[in-house]
Amino acid sequence: MSYAFRFIRLGSYALVAALPLLATAVRAEGIEEIRVTARLREAPVATVPASVTVLPAAAIRARQAQHLQEMLDAAPNVNFSQGASRGRFMQVRGIGERSQFVDPVDPAVGLYIDGIDFSGLGNAGTLFDAAQVEILRGPQGTAFGAGALAGLVNIRSISPTVDPGVRLHVGASGYGGSTLGLAAGGPLAQGVAGRLAIERHRSDGYLRNSYLGRDDTNAIDELTARARLAWEPAPELSLGLTAMRVDADNGYDAFSLDNTRRTLSDQPGNDRQTSDALAFDAAWRGMDAAEIRLLATWSRSELDYGYDEDWSWPGICAGAPCEGYEYASTDRYIRDVDARSIDLRALSRGDGRLGWVAGVYAWRRDTSLDRRFFDFAAGYPPPAARFASDYDASRDAVYGELNLQATERLTLVAGLRAERFEANYADSLGVAAKPGDTLFGGQASAQYALGDAAMVYAQLARGFKAGGVNGEAIGKARQAALSPSIIAFLEQRTEFAAEALWNYELGWKTRFADDRARLALSLFAMERKDVQLKAWYNEGPQFVGYTDNAATGENRGLELELGWQPVDTLDLEFALGLLDTQIDGFVANDPDLGFVDKSGRDQAQAPNWQFHAAGEWRFAPRFFARVEYEGKDAYYLSDSDDERSEAFGLLHLAAGYRRAGLEFTAWVRNALDKDYVVHGFYFGNDPRKFYVNEPYYQFGAPRVAGVTVDYHFGG
Repeated sequence: MSYAFRFIRLGSYALVAALPLLATAVRAEGIEEIRVTARLREAPVATVPASVTVLPAAAIRARQAQHLQEMLDAAPNVNFSQGASRGRFMQVRGIGERSQFVDPVDPAVGLYIDGIDFSGLGNAGTLFDAAQVEILRGPQGTAFGAGALAGLVNIRSISPTVDPGVRLHVGASGYGGSTLGLAAGGPLAQGVAGRLAIERHRSDGYLRNSYLGRDDTNAIDELTARARLAWEPAPELSLGLTAMRVDADNGYDAFSLDNTRRTLSDQPGNDRQTSDALAFDAAWRGMDAAEIRLLATWSRSELDYGYDEDWSWPGICAGAPCEGYEYASTDRYIRDVDARSIDLRALSRGDGRLGWVAGVYAWRRDTSLDRRFFDFAAGYPPPAARFASDYDASRDAVYGELNLQATERLTLVAGLRAERFEANYADSLGVAAKPGDTLFGGQASAQYALGDAAMVYAQLARGFKAGGVNGEAIGKARQAALSPSIIAFLEQRTEFAAEALWNYELGWKTRFADDRARLALSLFAMERKDVQLKAWYNEGPQFVGYTDNAATGENRGLELELGWQPVDTLDLEFALGLLDTQIDGFVANDPDLGFVDKSGRDQAQAPNWQFHAAGEWRFAPRFFARVEYEGKDAYYLSDSDDERSEAFGLLHLAAGYRRAGLEFTAWVRNALDKDYVVHGFYFGNDPRKFYVNEPYYQFGAPRVAGVTVDYHFGG
């Protein structure tokens, strides 16, 4: 099917969906303006020539979201894969990682929190006291380089102000859920404002361990603390400091041999993350021509991720035909991640026709791994073993952007980034590598104003993602004495190449019906080169994971977002994502068929459609009711096999009471108690079936009900 036909079809869907809004003409106060901060210059979302979703604090509270994973389904063409206690592996427009085990991973979707790079460290994505969540789709090559090949998620907390204020948040829910949060801010001295926020969220999790008789082997226990200072020592100088700590002590016991919510593990795992971070920012406006901005960050994260590898207990086959076939083992990954960055940029000032930004950037991340596992290559019962690796990576970049007001209605923007990537890898199996590359990205766009409240745009953007190392696959294949052909196959993939992506996009954004309605529509086509895909090879209990480069990939589709306030007491929202993907030139080891060319197949984690619809009705002076319904199409769970999730839809309900600073809400998530998949495997792990290959699923949260009380006054 041709690109033109697909885009015509996708565009027709969008226009049909938009007709009810286009026919509306109601006078009103209008929808609040929302601004995007995760760009070189802050700007209203309606004026940004790109596909962007901004979810403000009100939307976060409405969804009762504690963690980023509970907001992602509200945005079109955004997905996540769990494989842990939280959905910390994100995909935008079908591109992104699904897991991390041994080898280092540089994510295709970046995660930033108050300017600090938490990419690949998604347990830190807690949302108490967040001002908004920004989701930028498509490559962010000029501003973020290799850290945002497919897109970026930016969490911004509430900034300190001189207006005193306090917020108290208390919640209780099923499955042992409880939340207590407190935030307070205000003036500390002349020209100095501060804000402190702290929250603890707990839950027993949504599965029962039948073997141990416990309901808490998937427990959530997350503590988030953040302190922010803002100081203006002079009219032309602003300084800011952010300090934060996230301590997640979560369980991980998510898979059942019976594919139910009842696990059989005798040694449940864990998914812990402790992160401490600092960010210092400064803005100097002492020159007429330019403003100078500096952002320096530091973070240290300690991660402890592990699981019961056999998902059962040693006696599961006692007295049965499979007696003697069972095995018992655990796998544990302990990582220390130290990161620091500095971003120095100059931005033009004034109202001239030509604006510009120029900057330099340096980033360092050092990762050490201590893996503790059972070594099946040494016989059975397998002895306890350890594997260690060190991966030190750096990125240094220069970037710039020009913004030309060509006419009263036409704006042209061009940006470019050059980035040098270097890394040093060494492990305890004797594998060493020093990947490096010089990478280029950026974007060019044309934006045309159709009036005071509408614009169309065209964008061409290039993103890139650095290459890396398949250290574990090579060393493990040699150690396990796999067949020479497999070892030779893997040795050709000791390093994998950088990936490049071209994004072609057309968009339309408008506000109408006396500012009571907004619409954003984008059509995109993405061309991927040297696509980085995860593949697996296994022989019995031996699993070898590696990243390979496919020749090309294609991702194209549509994103539509509508907001409408037909009357003062009713808010309606709708988001739709349509996606068509294809991979070519990728050879993977299928568990049943051996090495298979996957050319022509959809990419993993890329549903063909997904949607989100919500309505809130304020039916009395202080009472409200809210309904949300969201869903997504079936999609492949892996690029190595053809196992798929099922299409699903989830209903969320809420009702409550609001008055001056007080909000009481009773809510139900997944009200119809649907089972839906958030991660999956296809291999043999059940001794009762003599390890026949079959699918195994991790399920999302079932029906959960709760109540929250939110009280605030002041700023």
